[in-house]
Amino acid sequence: MKLTTKSEYSLLALVYMARHQREGFIKIERICSHYGISKKYLELLLTILKQNRYLKTRRGAAGGYALAKPAREISMAEIVRLMDGALAPTESVSQYFFSDTLLSKEKNIMKVFKEIRDYVATKMESLTLADLV
Repeated sequence: MKLTTKSEYSLLALVYMARHQREGFIKIERICSHYGISKKYLELLLTILKQNRYLKTRRGAAGGYALAKPAREISMAEIVRLMDGALAPTESVSQYFFSDTLLSKEKNIMKVFKEIRDYVATKMESLTLADLV
């Protein structure tokens, strides 16, 4: 697993919104300014998160973005899988994005990669946005 900026920026934006959720809807400019993220790129990512029901939006002066469900119900694993795909180090041990590779011919290598997959998946599935705030 290698995180891309899609996962990194999405997690940053979601954590920011979770931290400030009592303030209501958050303007995208606040998030971009806080982290130094391109507004155009973050808009694209937030659109994906909205389409997958992690965010809700409101137009107008009091508008912006807000979490669509409680921060304790959104895991790191969900967001990373949505943005980057498998948490596994190779697709041949992925549970959600399986694809056979040449590595599957070596059982000892596969065993190590499955252990890595299980550790990463267990850790990221147990951590929610609320934990990260």
